[in-house]
Amino acid sequence: MTTPDGSPDRAPLVLVTGVTGYIGGRLVPELLAAGYRVRAMARHPERLRDREWRAQVEVVRADASDPAQVREALEGVDVAYYLIHALGTGRRFESRDRHTARTFAVAARQAAVGRIVYLGGLYPEGEELSPHLDSRREVGEILLASGVPTTVLRAAVILGSGSASFEMLRYLTERLPVMVTPKWLNTRIQPIAVRDVLRYLVGSAAMPADVNRGFDVGGPDVLTYRDMMQRYARVAGLSPRRIQTVPLLTPSLSSHWVGLITPVPNSIARPLVDSLIHEVVCKEDDIKDYVPDPPEGLLGFDEAVELALAKVRDLDVATTWTSASTVGAPSDPLPSDPDWAGGSLYVDERESLVEASRESLWSVIEGIGGANGWYSWKLGWAARGLMDRLFGGPGLRRGRRDPYDLSVGDALDWWRVEEIEDLHLLRLRAEMRLPGLAWLELIADTDERGRTVFRQRALFHPHGLPGHLYWWSVFPFHGIVFGGMQRNIAAAAEVAEQEGKLARWRASRQVGA
Repeated sequence: MTTPDGSPDRAPLVLVTGVTGYIGGRLVPELLAAGYRVRAMARHPERLRDREWRAQVEVVRADASDPAQVREALEGVDVAYYLIHALGTGRRFESRDRHTARTFAVAARQAAVGRIVYLGGLYPEGEELSPHLDSRREVGEILLASGVPTTVLRAAVILGSGSASFEMLRYLTERLPVMVTPKWLNTRIQPIAVRDVLRYLVGSAAMPADVNRGFDVGGPDVLTYRDMMQRYARVAGLSPRRIQTVPLLTPSLSSHWVGLITPVPNSIARPLVDSLIHEVVCKEDDIKDYVPDPPEGLLGFDEAVELALAKVRDLDVATTWTSASTVGAPSDPLPSDPDWAGGSLYVDERESLVEASRESLWSVIEGIGGANGWYSWKLGWAARGLMDRLFGGPGLRRGRRDPYDLSVGDALDWWRVEEIEDLHLLRLRAEMRLPGLAWLELIADTDERGRTVFRQRALFHPHGLPGHLYWWSVFPFHGIVFGGMQRNIAAAAEVAEQEGKLARWRASRQVGA
């Protein structure tokens, strides 16, 4: 393999952090296509198992806050991409950002890394910044002062299928034909297509060693958020939106409003809204001296929206803002022994015979959630989802990345896919607000007579007295929720068998893999 500039030497090795996130997951295949060798750093490498590029990269397990692990991950690296931030982690996120940036900067210098590339936020000069933007600014300064040549790319709203900014714009526009809105809708913004962001990121790896600075990056259009909503409506074929701005909606109230209308929870909506209060327009375009624009130019707003909507319609959304795990949500693997050393483990187990093939049963199991629902007590699920959102959890609005296919690490409403084996097992880990850890297992199996068996397990590990009280308070409803789910999934499998609907689902991994 040659280097990206065509020289015969061994291709440079790049480390990508944040690979389970929105940008990191899309950057890896772009770097591979450009001829780089890629090392992916993740706290939970098992969540990369189903990525199409997994076999082409080296994967290392490391926590960005652990100096020894980060130093080992950076060994022999030529270019390191720092795509880590604490967006949506609640209080003290600035200190988390500061600590991990300093840890990474010191480790990169010790490992003699040739360049750091960081994607931060675009911000105005001379203003008191929102906590989110100020933290992005500080992280950039820490990396620039690391002693390692650093490229800091500063972007505003990133337009692409699955980005938090795009999903917020999409749902606000589609769900509210008439709205009373905060005054920040009149603030000027310079959005940029995710395709151009990725091109700048890849191109930054080859910058000369004497370049150590930040660059503003933006698309060709400067718009207000109001303009963006109206132009989105036009591209999406919607009627013009009726928008009236008022000065009464504070950022806090605005973020709650966004959290209720869109899938983006308050914990992420608040920093995004805080950032939109500022005018974020590029002050320079020096990046073109190092990464020239393509012959056709940068993508404009309308083109970027058209491409993003096409990806959504074609079910071709590679990564979403939900790809990264919810910080603070449980990440412990499911204990295999009920007498788990971690303490009490409550289990609700159910089993039934299904008059259908295992393939038909699996087609229903892998299609669960999102628009397909949870096959039991819709009002109860909706109420629990709303309660979760009011307390800052994801609720049910994250939906699914794909209506038919699931992969390890996917968000699925308030769950996260922890394990999946085609035609056999789907294990989900709860990321809702709970006084404990919870899992749900849906299993398609056969008995000794070759009949299809549907097994279902709900497991809960309580945290203290509140956890035990929670389990027993909801236990009387298990017959409605889990019993109904057991019966209705079995019935749906039998209908799928009769109507031949299982072809909509596609096998994506080996049985027992």
